[in-house]
Amino acid sequence: MPCLGLNPRSLADVTSTNGSAGNDGSSPRVAFFGPFGTFTEQALRTQSDLAAGDLVPMRTVPDVLDAVSSGEVDCGFVPIENSIEGMVNFTLDALAFDHDLIVTREAVLDIHLCLAAPAGTLLSDITDVMSIPVATAQCHKFLREQLPTANLLAATSTAGAAKSVSEGTATGLAAISPRVAADLYGLEVLAEDIEDEAGNQTRFVVVRRDGASLPTGHDRTGLVVFQRADEPGSLISILQEFAARRINLSNLISRPIRQGGLGEYCFIILAEGHVGDDLMADTMRALHAKQGLVKWFGSWPRADGAASEVRADVDERWRNADDWIESIKSRLA
Repeated sequence: MPCLGLNPRSLADVTSTNGSAGNDGSSPRVAFFGPFGTFTEQALRTQSDLAAGDLVPMRTVPDVLDAVSSGEVDCGFVPIENSIEGMVNFTLDALAFDHDLIVTREAVLDIHLCLAAPAGTLLSDITDVMSIPVATAQCHKFLREQLPTANLLAATSTAGAAKSVSEGTATGLAAISPRVAADLYGLEVLAEDIEDEAGNQTRFVVVRRDGASLPTGHDRTGLVVFQRADEPGSLISILQEFAARRINLSNLISRPIRQGGLGEYCFIILAEGHVGDDLMADTMRALHAKQGLVKWFGSWPRADGAASEVRADVDERWRNADDWIESIKSRLA
């Protein structure tokens, strides 16, 4: 398990302005969850500095992260959270257990899914629907009402499903995919916007070996906290460190520790704030002292640019309290 403690280097050693290009000023080489036509590619193209680089599609998210870790590419672009299905566990698990990488940026994309098939196919002809499980889960209502007897086939990505359908010879096969993938692979769209819920969005992140983002005032921090012992009150002991400093958590999930047996879990936390902020750094310091095993996997700007008024108020009160303590210390003989 890589680097379970805080990186021993100082924040100044690993910070930059997101490191959008190589150290020599060349365009970045960016791996992304492919093939071309995925929502990941669409989100990546909203980041103009990265989209101008050399884009390298990878078959899976672990493949992307492997390429970043090995130095084959400068950075990777992967999904981490969906507003309907929640956190993308295979991305989180890879960051928590398999790689010593940091998140430096995020992007949010509206998700619209369509049913696509070879030209001339009718909805009544469909016997099999291919996509990734997350996408089919987001279209349960449409599938139940329109294709109740269709078999669901797994693909490595939504765009991969469209590509496979376009290259296949079987009849009655359709894909749930982005409209751009259907167009790219020459499929006809039979139904658009088939996702169950309006407002479906996915959050994507940029991962790098180094080059953490500087504080902006509207950031989030990713942590993995491994319990020192599985005992009553261990979770509340972790949460009270955030509550005491009025740090809001945008996500908290438990994940099984691979080396442990049943019941052995760690907590993956996304919290509002930046490791460069005094309060967040103090929280991380307390967790490290209390729990022993804490992994930081980045502090980065929120895509919505929102800053918490509560956070700003608490920061100001914390600074005042710190000044008060220092004034007392100055009176020591």
